[in-house]
Amino acid sequence: MAYIGKEPQVGNYQICDAISVVNGQAAYTMQVSSANVNPESANHMIVSLNGIIQKPGSSFTISGSTITFASNLVTNDVIDYIMLLGNVLDLGTPSDNTVTAAKIGANAVTGAKLNTDVISAQTALATAPADTDEFMVSDAGVLKRIDYSLIKGGGQWEFISSTTISSDASVDFTTLSTDYQDFCFTMQNIHPVDDEPRVYMRVFTGTGGSQAVVTGSNYGYAEIMRNDSTVTDNADATDFMRVSHQVGNGSEQSVSSEIILYNPHSTTFHKLIKAHAVLINSSGLVTIDNWAGSYKATTAVTGVRFYMQSGNIESGRITLYGRKNS
Repeated sequence: MAYIGKEPQVGNYQICDAISVVNGQAAYTMQVSSANVNPESANHMIVSLNGIIQKPGSSFTISGSTITFASNLVTNDVIDYIMLLGNVLDLGTPSDNTVTAAKIGANAVTGAKLNTDVISAQTALATAPADTDEFMVSDAGVLKRIDYSLIKGGGQWEFISSTTISSDASVDFTTLSTDYQDFCFTMQNIHPVDDEPRVYMRVFTGTGGSQAVVTGSNYGYAEIMRNDSTVTDNADATDFMRVSHQVGNGSEQSVSSEIILYNPHSTTFHKLIKAHAVLINSSGLVTIDNWAGSYKATTAVTGVRFYMQSGNIESGRITLYGRKNS
């Protein structure tokens, strides 16, 4: 350990070499084994002069390795001995398992003395805690740990992921976790390259290397548009589900919507979707769309694809939420 100045001696008791008195001289150099020594202070010394113990600070003072008596010594004076005590208040390194709680002062243990594997608030969590992250709670005065999954709040829907689109042919969400029972996709300002295509939807089945988007006559859909109670567009046994009407491609035109996929993990029922969209067509008219759709199979759905009837999606954002299992 480094020190500013001289490293303290820890209870290092030493007798200085014999010193010959010089008539008329008050200051003398202290040595042990012919090497200069520097006492901790005058109070860490016992000095005997002419058989009398001298009082530190008044009968003598020290500076470095020099002791200076209060008055000049004369020929007949005898410095009997000088004992150096070292730093008698320093306990040195305690033995193993000897420091008890009673020996530690209140508020003496600071964050700087704690290792990084303890709860110290030294590191900030930059994202939401994982379900298995733990918190400390006091249960009737007993400290216990608890998983975040048991205390986290929030609404029924939980954010999963989001995709920002930049001239993409399609947007795929290929992981629909069984931690959730239903899924909601929110589309924000989906802007097509072509003029007046519709937004289409297909599903994925299978997992891992066998996961694939389903094509063929496996879908059906129906549309109620412009707040009209009349079904204006419907089809069965198609290659896709429609989830919006025709969208203009003017710089200010887009479609925004919410699409809910119900119980995709079921292997008993056909899969149902509900879509509610607001869009601006190429004529600049605002249209409200309500769609019902189905994937007509009992196979579990493991992913979803969105794409335009023609051309790429130039821009927009799609966000996926899951309805938590209860």
